[in-house]
Amino acid sequence: MDYKKLSSDIVKNVGGAENIQVVNHCMTRLRFKLKDVSKADKEALENLPGVLGVIYAGEQYMVILGQHLLPTYEALIKDLGISGGETINENLDDLSGSKEKLTWKTAGNKFIGYISASVTPLIPGLVAGGMLKVVLLLIVTFVDTAYTKSSSYMLLSAIADAPFYFMPIIVAYGAATKLGGTPVYSMIAAAALLHGNYTALVTAGKSIDLFGINVPLLSYGTSLLPALLLAFVAYHLERFFNKIVPGIFRSVFVGMGTILVSGILGYIALGPLGNILGEGIANFFMFLNGSMGPLAVGTLAACLPWMVMAGMHTALAPFMAQLLTNPGYDTILRPAFILHNMAEGGSSLGVAARIKNKQLRSEYISIAIGCIVAGVAEPAIYGVNLKYKRPMYGVMAGGFVGGAIASLLGAKVYIMGYSNILALPIFKETILAIVIAIVAAIITSCAVTFILGIEQKEKPSVTKPVQKVYQDDAIVAISDGTLMDLKKVNDETFANKMLGDGIALKLENDFICSPANGTLTTLFPTGHAFGVLTEEGVELLVHIGIDTVNLKGEGFDVLVKQGDRVRAGEPIVRVDRSKIEKMGYDLTTMLIVTNDNGKTIQLANLGQVKNGTILN
Repeated sequence: MDYKKLSSDIVKNVGGAENIQVVNHCMTRLRFKLKDVSKADKEALENLPGVLGVIYAGEQYMVILGQHLLPTYEALIKDLGISGGETINENLDDLSGSKEKLTWKTAGNKFIGYISASVTPLIPGLVAGGMLKVVLLLIVTFVDTAYTKSSSYMLLSAIADAPFYFMPIIVAYGAATKLGGTPVYSMIAAAALLHGNYTALVTAGKSIDLFGINVPLLSYGTSLLPALLLAFVAYHLERFFNKIVPGIFRSVFVGMGTILVSGILGYIALGPLGNILGEGIANFFMFLNGSMGPLAVGTLAACLPWMVMAGMHTALAPFMAQLLTNPGYDTILRPAFILHNMAEGGSSLGVAARIKNKQLRSEYISIAIGCIVAGVAEPAIYGVNLKYKRPMYGVMAGGFVGGAIASLLGAKVYIMGYSNILALPIFKETILAIVIAIVAAIITSCAVTFILGIEQKEKPSVTKPVQKVYQDDAIVAISDGTLMDLKKVNDETFANKMLGDGIALKLENDFICSPANGTLTTLFPTGHAFGVLTEEGVELLVHIGIDTVNLKGEGFDVLVKQGDRVRAGEPIVRVDRSKIEKMGYDLTTMLIVTNDNGKTIQLANLGQVKNGTILN
């Protein structure tokens, strides 16, 4: 595959290099921070060879690439010069670089986005250190039990422990990068919590103070939340000092003031507060394990495929390290992650057993092995199980059964590691429990998937109206439904006819079609609106729903491309009405005549219509 071309095509279809603030990646997906998400062409991206899917969540525009990820990412950075790691914050008055109205929903998205972006640089390090710990564990268990006393073991252990012990510094870097501050200031404030002077005072155990204020004696190695709080405060301190310090002195006093104040606050307030919150989270997970362990692990494993698609699973990763520190083991998170991957693999095997295409069968078996052996689930999620829909029930069933069994048998993770069978030693003496749970998850998901069968993805059928020939001056109903007067639409712009006269339609069909013969001159990437220039020179606008632009394409499936010639009644967009309406959006759809080209156009605005019904 030509990865330079693939990377170039991806950049083009996310709105160009000038629309990219930063790009990072996880195991299987590119994660773009875009200045304007509406400029991204989701359909074009999904049609690129090597792209398994596209999703927008947690303020990140994610392109799933699977095995093609790393070479494509390298081509982005080296050949195209895309920024990888430093977020460009052009609007210091808004952390996200946008003027998005703050609501409970958007606040939740921002919080998840902040956590996810902060821990993204950390996760590979934690896994790398955890797997090195596994190797050392195998050596001292099966090769040389006395190896633990050697200097070599001590030094190698230091390497393996480094990502965990210095977690606050790495998290501070990710958080500062997300916010748009200077990363080194946050990193210094976090590093102060790990400095030898402070740790020596903690070890001594005597009461200490800073300017007369008591400083709690706490250990911050392997901690997460103090670093997140420090980075947030350091970012705002930097902005404050940039405003009050004269330009000629900023290079000297802004940095000094930022690390001084944030460092002091770290010792006396932010560090202790983060520690309290961390202990609270650990206690919460322990409560779940003690009160409803099997149900908690099973439910989390069953929900993980949807969390992965929403990008929310990365927010849980740091708390695995929190649990490994206090109480010293993880009975919920990592077991659920591993069993979810096993269930994805089992379901892919079930699909392979049901499908008749030999080439696809071989590909799906390979994807299943990737889930089970390598712990990479996204190709299975997007390329197999979500594609055929019903297998997702198999994934959820397998995850739930495996998670419940793992909890009942007492499976515990003691070391950070991958979510695959190669990481089984991280369970130490409870390894048999997780092996039984893994077998159960794979068998259950495979069996349920095989029994339920697969649902082939529906192809937009050519409806009867498309087969009918209309005159070029005809304007037809864009879908099935009930016509209504434009003045009754719950949107002042349309009700007051600011964009032009027209009609509205209460939808009774998922397909939105072309209102006339002509050219598709405008097609929003989000799929919520499109414009048609008729053969008679009349300009028509179709707007699907009210405020549906906020969905950023979720629930819309665009079936054609901008610039295409279309016929009256031809499907343009397919909407998931049930999903969108459950999210609280009004799907009243407007057909507006934005330019009548000097013609007199009178459209019917009452009664039931079918797609293709002539309105003029």
